[in-house]
Amino acid sequence: MGADGLSESRLVPVPQYMQTTEPHIRVGAYALGVLGRADAFRFEEHLEECPQCRDRARELARVTARLAVAGPVARPGPGLADRLMEAVAAGRRRAGRRRLALVAAAVVLAVGGPWAAADLSGRPGGPGDGVRVQRWVGADRGSGAAAVVTAARHEWGTAVALEAVRVPAVGVCALIAVGRDGSEETVTSWSAGVPGGGLVEVDGGAALRPEAIDRFEVRTAGGRRLVTVTR
Repeated sequence: MGADGLSESRLVPVPQYMQTTEPHIRVGAYALGVLGRADAFRFEEHLEECPQCRDRARELARVTARLAVAGPVARPGPGLADRLMEAVAAGRRRAGRRRLALVAAAVVLAVGGPWAAADLSGRPGGPGDGVRVQRWVGADRGSGAAAVVTAARHEWGTAVALEAVRVPAVGVCALIAVGRDGSEETVTSWSAGVPGGGLVEVDGGAALRPEAIDRFEVRTAGGRRLVTVTR
């Protein structure tokens, strides 16, 4: 016998939704009829004591009644999926062309003047100026290759994203961070399929902090430097 005189075999475990400070979270499942028989019975006991849940249950009952007479959901036509995929692919191609144009603009900046370092808002930047995210551009006059490097400072070092075009190499290439002290770290690598190909987008990270990085270099697996991005 329990302390209140009831047999312990008659004690019913309190369901999870009755243990929370918001028992009405189960009212939707009750209105949709997806609660089990025992849980539904216990929740009906709760409804007798909770005006808020009773009102909500009545509202949801009207909704479920309307859904019952609304008829089956119309299925999309057989060509809809193909058209959606074509639209997504076209959007990606347009976005790729826009990014390609941005990198091409970097060529003009790089060939026409000194290398630039700026934060994403366009304000001039430099080592030690506290800028957290910087975008550098660079180009190779001989090959026509160009690269944009975005570097974000983190506690662990620097997160780096590279966008490059017209890289004159086939095979494995790598982005190298060269420190002001002469140290080098491989940020990321990729496989170039066609010399002078289209847009390459890769990212990686370096333990060096942005202020400790002197330049980035795109190199072949054999060590040939293809593009240099400096401050």
